[in-house]
Amino acid sequence: MRDTDGTDRRTFLKGAGGMLVAASMEARSYARILGANDRIRLGQLGCGDRSAGHVHMAQLAVKQIPVETVAVCDLWNRARERRAAQVKKAFSLEPQMYQYSEDMLARKDIDGVMIATGDFQHAKLCSEVVQAGKDCYVEKPFANVLAEAKEVREIVKASKQVVQMGTQHRSQAYPLAVRDIIRSGKIGPIVQIEQEWNVNEERWRFVEADTGISPEMLKDLNMEWKSWLYGRRSQLREEDTDWKRWLLGKPDRPFDPHVYLEFRLYKDFSSGIFDQWLSHGCDLVHLWTDESYPSSVVANGGVFTWKDGRENPDTCVAAVTYPKGFLYTYKTTFGNSYRSFSRIQGRDGTIENYGGEGASLFITTEEGGRKEFDPWESGPVYSKVPIVGTSRDAATTLNVPGAPPNSLGPDDDNVNHLVNWLKAMQTRSEPNATVDHGFSHSIVCIMAAQSYWTGKRLYWDPRREEITDQPV
Repeated sequence: MRDTDGTDRRTFLKGAGGMLVAASMEARSYARILGANDRIRLGQLGCGDRSAGHVHMAQLAVKQIPVETVAVCDLWNRARERRAAQVKKAFSLEPQMYQYSEDMLARKDIDGVMIATGDFQHAKLCSEVVQAGKDCYVEKPFANVLAEAKEVREIVKASKQVVQMGTQHRSQAYPLAVRDIIRSGKIGPIVQIEQEWNVNEERWRFVEADTGISPEMLKDLNMEWKSWLYGRRSQLREEDTDWKRWLLGKPDRPFDPHVYLEFRLYKDFSSGIFDQWLSHGCDLVHLWTDESYPSSVVANGGVFTWKDGRENPDTCVAAVTYPKGFLYTYKTTFGNSYRSFSRIQGRDGTIENYGGEGASLFITTEEGGRKEFDPWESGPVYSKVPIVGTSRDAATTLNVPGAPPNSLGPDDDNVNHLVNWLKAMQTRSEPNATVDHGFSHSIVCIMAAQSYWTGKRLYWDPRREEITDQPV
């Protein structure tokens, strides 16, 4: 069994509206060479909540590099108007608004485009941006269909464009410091990496852009959940957008504003936790271990807490093996937020991270290493909380000079990651999170989602770049 995503190798170079991009790669090659003092002009493709973060990052980046957002594009008029208002306030200019991407991409004065659309649209729109001769910052996941991941990776690598994945941890000091510790051999060969990132909320069901009502307001109003969910009227009307265009090649279905705005809950458009959070988790694993693809993936879970019509799980676990010989487990629940963490276990010691995604409090310790081959004889005595190891474990808190202090972690608006992309645009060099890194995290997420829905353990064939249900 191969290519278990069920797609064929058909070309999809059609842009967001099915428009065939006919111009060749050479004809659309990068036309304007940016100097160190040239103002970089950006367009925002997709104007939902995440694009607000993109504009915010660009606003922060102005202190380090000349940049401005000059255009916004979204199928929904309300979304692009809201983002244009943010841009006007941030940059003191009136951005041009576009409904269709090909119109914005036809502008010769736009240097780069930031994509913040639905998960299933990222890869296709990235190919459109690159073929229009623009550099691209594309949110994760890079792709959630294997054929698209392979196709767009080839398009990007054949172009002259600078493409940055939105996996911002590759530009953050603490994850990079952890990578260096592992490379140094301090904790020995890795045997297992475990991540558990939890929240106690109905993640992605509330959308303020849809209802105009925040979760806090709902609690204050004491609204009954089911009547709100099934009886609410969305502010999104079909005549204010282009539903056929939004589907971007997916099977036709009746217009549904909640699917449109809450796509992360529906399996035809996203794998939910896998696409959104495992993409970051496994990308960190790849950064730390210098791995680029898994050997096998198996996943399980279900909808256990938020039985609100969602299709994707609110609780899941994925177990991933890698060629270097270690196990990676990822787990999330939306029904309990107890002590999220990451733990890297080596033969000679352990690195533990306290807090969820992006948390910068890392502890290195000899606990669990070969000196403690039998924890009953040499390990800590569990008689009080919080549990700490013995003094001989030499536990130390990781501190990176000049980096932000230890915390639960920065938000997604990481200006360092954006500046890295902008400087790479000027120098025509590779950014920190390349298309190859995006392809790697996409493999894991795609395999996890397919395993979850099929109930099978799946394997990666690196030579053929195929998913199979038989060991390679």
